[in-house]
Amino acid sequence: MKAVSIAMMAAVAGFAAPAVAQAPATPAGYVAAAGAGDLYERQSSQLVLQTTADPKVRSFAQMMLTDHAKSTAQVKAAAARAKVPVAPPKLMPDQSKMIADLRAQSGTARDAAYVAQQKTAHQKALALHRGYADAGTSAPLKAAAAGIAPVVQHHIEMLNAM
Repeated sequence: MKAVSIAMMAAVAGFAAPAVAQAPATPAGYVAAAGAGDLYERQSSQLVLQTTADPKVRSFAQMMLTDHAKSTAQVKAAAARAKVPVAPPKLMPDQSKMIADLRAQSGTARDAAYVAQQKTAHQKALALHRGYADAGTSAPLKAAAAGIAPVVQHHIEMLNAM
């Protein structure tokens, strides 16, 4: 019960849970989750680039566009090798809400919301990729996940320094 209370408090406070790795049950589940994560990263970064005046936020958002396009390509290539169909990515409900929240903000408030969202999204992405790298069932996708995880970790380190 105590663990549930702590998890609920963290969720209510808006903090990401620790990166406890739990891989999706199927290779297709991993591909869909990775695609949704990359789509969120690109959409949120494009949105903040329209208005930010902060050079650190601008630089980070531009890096997100590049790095998440690359990770999407890596997952798609691995999925092709594994013969896993790749549907066009769709945002998860929480990701759609975060995009809507960013749209409702402006100026430095949008920048701050973007950075906070990025921290949460990257913790989830790290758990996803590490989890699949450790426990996934498709060798090509496991290899892609293992290659993507250190990049996500680097993004987290950059966010923590902002």
